Amino acid sequence: MKLAFIDLETTGGSASGDRVTEIGLRLWEDGEVIEEWQTLVNPEQTIPHYIESLTGITNAMVVDAPRFDEVAEIFREKVGDAVFVAHNARFDYGFIKAEFRRLGKAFAAPVLCTVKLSRRLYPEYRRHNMDALIERHGLDPGPRHRAMGDVASMFQFFERIRSEQGVEPVAETIQALLKRPSIPSHISPDILDELPDTPGVYRFYGENDVLLYVGKSTNIRQRVASHFSGDHNSSRGVQLSQSMRRVDWTETAGELGALLLELHQIKTLKPLYNRRSRAAKRLVSIALSETEAGYLGAELSWRIDPSNLDQYHGLFRSKKDAQKALQGIAQKNELCNRLLGLESGPGPCFQRRLGRCRGACEGEEDVTRYNLRTKIAFHSMQLTTWPWEGAIGVVEANEAMGRMDIHVLYNWAHLATVHSEAELRDLEPGREPLAFDLDSYKLLVKYVMAPSHRLRVIECPWVPRPEVVWPSDYQD
Repeated sequence: MKLAFIDLETTGGSASGDRVTEIGLRLWEDGEVIEEWQTLVNPEQTIPHYIESLTGITNAMVVDAPRFDEVAEIFREKVGDAVFVAHNARFDYGFIKAEFRRLGKAFAAPVLCTVKLSRRLYPEYRRHNMDALIERHGLDPGPRHRAMGDVASMFQFFERIRSEQGVEPVAETIQALLKRPSIPSHISPDILDELPDTPGVYRFYGENDVLLYVGKSTNIRQRVASHFSGDHNSSRGVQLSQSMRRVDWTETAGELGALLLELHQIKTLKPLYNRRSRAAKRLVSIALSETEAGYLGAELSWRIDPSNLDQYHGLFRSKKDAQKALQGIAQKNELCNRLLGLESGPGPCFQRRLGRCRGACEGEEDVTRYNLRTKIAFHSMQLTTWPWEGAIGVVEANEAMGRMDIHVLYNWAHLATVHSEAELRDLEPGREPLAFDLDSYKLLVKYVMAPSHRLRVIECPWVPRPEVVWPSDYQD
């Protein structure tokens, strides 16, 4: 086995924005060090003062150093077919891949993280960072936070564990780690053996059990493994990986249950790393109606009856967003700015003066033709009215799990989930008014109305129908 012990110094923690300032590499094969190589690298950006203080690498030191594009192929040639070994390897490997990507080139290698190697061989210890290894194994610290200094410490650790644990057990452990996704260093290496291959929601927690991230999948184990095997090209990805301490999950019978639970938990638990939309205190839509001349005009509407959504087009969080959509429709379809409520006053509209309106504002376009073009332009934005008389139960049955989930829905709101038709018959959901929720509407329209999902639906006339109110009318 050939191993390339590698350490990088960088201008910061984000592979997408920061750059490499120093590379240290030591090649080992069949019990012998066969080569060493190190170089400063001109990062083509300023090294922040706190990084200068940490590493001792100053802007003056790298000004005449080669750029990464000048050493890239040297680095690739030296690594060759060796295993890329680093402490917290996701960081170093992610930076190298990002540097090659900037050159329009790919870089790939098998990766071994010595943090994970330490965790596997010494599970009785909690800390496995470089300082902890230096103290615990009596390693020579060398110059810390310099590439070859850290490479030397990492290599000493490798030699020490071969002496303490035995050459063959260490080799077997390395082979086992190389076959597994790159699990974050603070997570149990056996986590993938515990995760189910079923639908559901998974959660990542950090220090003090702070919730970091909520996700969903039709296969929890596969999706979590994809998080672990991905390369971090953003500071958020690096931070999430380094912060993670625990994973837990909730199984569901199918995809809809996972979608609903994920949406609920993101909104209520507010995990730190999820991108979530802000709560819509007001929503505005677009209503079409005929003018005195018979042309279809558009106006913004803030007060909407959720039981008649098909009378409206689009849902927007602000007047500005709605007007931007109207402007796009006008330009793309040569409709009249004045009829769309974007202009007022006499004379031709601005679109007409640019030759992009066919004259409805001056009564020169045929009313029937204009109205037909308007209906076609707005058709894809038409909202969907709840198509059932009352509440329904959407059944998801998973024979392999021996599980049934029945999701009780009304007017694009999720009322409850029960696990048998008997429970459904006895269901008495709360009667509190529900605020119409934009995210829930989008999720359920997309899923429930898709013919490909072939849902089994139970109509539930016995379930009380709560009042669903428009956000501008709803009071907490």
